[in-house]
Amino acid sequence: MTTPTIATSIPRRDNDRAANRERLRSMLRSILLPLLGVLIIFGVWWLSIIGFQIEKFLLPSPADVWNAFMMNPQFIMLQTWVTLAETLQGFILAIVLAVPLATVIASSKIIEQMIYPLLLAINAAPKVAIAPLLVVWMGFGQEPKVVMVVLLCFFPIILATTTGLRSTPSEFIELAKSLGSNSVQTFLKFRAPFALEQVFVGLKTAISLAVIGAVIAEFVGANQGLGYLIVQSGASANTSLAFVAIVLLAFISMALFYLLVLIEKLLIPWAESQRAK
Repeated sequence: MTTPTIATSIPRRDNDRAANRERLRSMLRSILLPLLGVLIIFGVWWLSIIGFQIEKFLLPSPADVWNAFMMNPQFIMLQTWVTLAETLQGFILAIVLAVPLATVIASSKIIEQMIYPLLLAINAAPKVAIAPLLVVWMGFGQEPKVVMVVLLCFFPIILATTTGLRSTPSEFIELAKSLGSNSVQTFLKFRAPFALEQVFVGLKTAISLAVIGAVIAEFVGANQGLGYLIVQSGASANTSLAFVAIVLLAFISMALFYLLVLIEKLLIPWAESQRAK
């Protein structure tokens, strides 16, 4: 009686080990391949400076950038945290505003026809032109930077969320009705889960724009932040310090993007398997 149990447990154990090895390989690829890409970029950067003999004031080497960072790391990291805080505050506020509005738009064609032209007009307005007005209206504090981030993030999130909420297969909506589900239950059990994949597409698009929005606002009117650091470096022709800020902004964007990728894998693990198919 014990022989069949042992015989069936061995293949199952082998399958579990194979699955664990595949997950480990996938995790290593997701970590090592981006690192390899960064190393290649830095290698090409360094070799270009050596090969073309580019002057330091035009394009500093990675070593020059590192030395500029090490001259005052505490001050530079303080500016980094300022920009990161503005980015996250604006991004979260954009989600809080965009997702409920997208839900309303997805539920009514009339509301969509009323609101969408206004949203398109706001999105089409050049944000660089709006940035000085925000400084005039709100001063040189953190508020205009957060609002600029919201303006850049709002439209991608609302567009992706609306598309996702409308992508629920009609047969599932009919199933919800046949089970006697009300509109709230249908939304929570069917529409929202099916929309999550599209929502994360919008979030991942918006997070890079969030960093750009914070820097644009800091260019126009700020006394701290990485954008302010770039402006001050340009005024003093300190290109090494400007590159420090640029590299840190790139790392902020990458870190926030991959954080969203991780959250997406935890919330909707089935989406990746469906894309693989």
